[in-house]
Amino acid sequence: MTTPAHRPVTGQTLPRPAGPYSPGVTFERLVFVSGQGAVNPATGQLAGANVTSQTEQVLDNIERILQAAGSSLAHVLRCGVFLTDIRDFQAMNAVYERRFGENRPARTTVAVSALPDPGLHVEIDAVAYRE
Repeated sequence: MTTPAHRPVTGQTLPRPAGPYSPGVTFERLVFVSGQGAVNPATGQLAGANVTSQTEQVLDNIERILQAAGSSLAHVLRCGVFLTDIRDFQAMNAVYERRFGENRPARTTVAVSALPDPGLHVEIDAVAYRE
């Protein structure tokens, strides 16, 4: 019997991890996406100073990782959302709802005291599947 293997998701246009971890990992049909911040992988710069522009970039980053793994936002099962200010919930949620369309993944949203980059307002992780 062969033991299933997990594999890192790799690609030239993916966001670079801030530490010793992979941007995503696949295991059989599942894709686990590490928490993504709002850094544009092409420029290395934070995508704006507000939660709206940052949520757009975070979801762009997640989408890139999912595509590299053979998946998409339409296949996301669960997300974790981390906000530095819970008052940003409505603005983040408006972008999140538009980007996910008809897909409504299970989700937890929490306020945190800080994120790794001092200008970062939102981080999102995800679990998806591949067809």
